[in-house]
This record gives sequence, C-alpha cells and structure tokens, in this order.
Amino acid sequence: MSYDLGLYINSEPVEVSLFKEGGTYVLGGSDRAELNVTYNYGHWYYKCLSPRKGLRWLYGKKAKDCIKRLEKAVKALGTKRNNDYWKDTKGNAGYALNILLKWAKQYPNAVFSGD
Repeated sequence: MSYDLGLYINSEPVEVSLFKEGGTYVLGGSDRAELNVTYNYGHWYYKCLSPRKGLRWLYGKKAKDCIKRLEKAVKALGTKRNNDYWKDTKGNAGYALNILLKWAKQYPNAVFSGD
C-alpha cells in the first residue's frame, strides 16, 4: 500500500529534474512530478503535517500554501535516509517530504493531488 501523489497544472504533472525515488518509480527515472510514497511512513505525516489527514493534507492545495508546513515537517523529521527504503524512519519520511517541498518551491501555483 502506498500514497500516489503529484503536483499538477491543468491536470498535467509539472516537469521536474529527473528522479528515481519512491516505492515504485519509472525505470531510468522520471521528470514528471509524481511520487509514490509507502504507507510505512504514514504515522510521521500524521504527527508532522496533519493529525487528521496526514500526507493527504496536501491534496487539493496549491503548492505555495503548503511550503511552510512542509519546511517545518522536513526540519522535524530530517532527511537522512536509511538504506532500506521501506524502513519506517523519520529520515525516510522526511526525505520524501523534501522532494515534495522542492517541487512546491519550483511550482508554487501548481496543485497537489493524489490517490
């Protein structure tokens, strides 16, 4: 199980630097702002983003309206990844949020959508 979310303008994912992150990803990488994040990190998002919605707090919001909360969450979680992507660590959860934060800063008027 996982979250599938991305950053969109007019229902199209915005273009970002090539990346190979996430629970599932395109072989060779992708430049479409769509990220698959394991539910294993979910409880961190309920603690750091929204106690009611977790990561889904982002859904339907403009990126610019999420930047401050994403920054705060990334700072609290850190970005030090574990070698095991699936391991439920603060750093793994923060690393995924940091990707979304970078995209949000690059495209502040785009909208997060998921599932």
